[in-house]
Amino acid sequence: MLWEPWARASADVADLDAIRTALEELHGKFTPPAGVAVAPVIAGGVPALRVTPEAASPACVLYLHGGGHVAGSAFGYRHLAGAIATAARAPALIIDYRLAPEHPYPAAVQDAVNAYLWLRDTGGEQGTVVVAGDSSAGGLVMSLLLALRERGLPQPAGAVLLCPWVDLTGRTQRPPQDSPLVFSPDMAHRLAQAYLAGQPADDPLLSPLHTPLTGLPPLLIHAASGDAVLQEAQLLAQHATRCGVQASLTVYPVPTHDFHIFWSFLPEARNAIDAIGRFVRALAGPGQASSGQPG
Repeated sequence: MLWEPWARASADVADLDAIRTALEELHGKFTPPAGVAVAPVIAGGVPALRVTPEAASPACVLYLHGGGHVAGSAFGYRHLAGAIATAARAPALIIDYRLAPEHPYPAAVQDAVNAYLWLRDTGGEQGTVVVAGDSSAGGLVMSLLLALRERGLPQPAGAVLLCPWVDLTGRTQRPPQDSPLVFSPDMAHRLAQAYLAGQPADDPLLSPLHTPLTGLPPLLIHAASGDAVLQEAQLLAQHATRCGVQASLTVYPVPTHDFHIFWSFLPEARNAIDAIGRFVRALAGPGQASSGQPG
């Protein structure tokens, strides 16, 4: 199983080198789609990579990578961001936000806010920013949206959450009965402790399942049927809807966490990437919603 080295390494959060290496090696098996250009930028003081497809609209995707808050990189995730950029016909900006435990909460949220504001300032009046994130970065996306609301700053046009891990307490995790356990409650607890560094998990910016979500932009939520965090995605969609937020949830019949990573060979992941592209293009305007075909 492709996830096995990561799951094995994550059994010991103290061995950060092994965890980070395992995730980079996993992503290193994949390459960005043909025709995608990758260039380094500094986004509001945050190192980042801009991934641009051959045909691009004024819209832009701010991509926050997963990795349990302790691992992952813009370089590693350029293949997934490239696939999303191609499907959306819009450039994607992947940021290297600061990682725990060296930089616990709220460092990553601050970096995400700074990069988002930079993207809005440099994108011009006609630019549409959509924020996306997978796994732990699904929680980071929600923290970003709540931080923007708390500061009275403009929200993005929409947000995409891929197999989001949004409950740092672990109470809503439900290990699958018939699927390999990639992301266990015990692993989630250890990673959450590294990220929180003593900060209460019920901090409003960290607990989107319990914090009022009024005023947030439309949410596109993807989940996998065989994922331990499936219930978190379902609860988030329900809570957002009750708060008056437009939320769409799709559960794909896949027996693994964070399945979008496998877009190059997994049909369900390819379908999910196409759905993200349609979501971004629809937010960018009627002319973009039907323009072109994802690569």
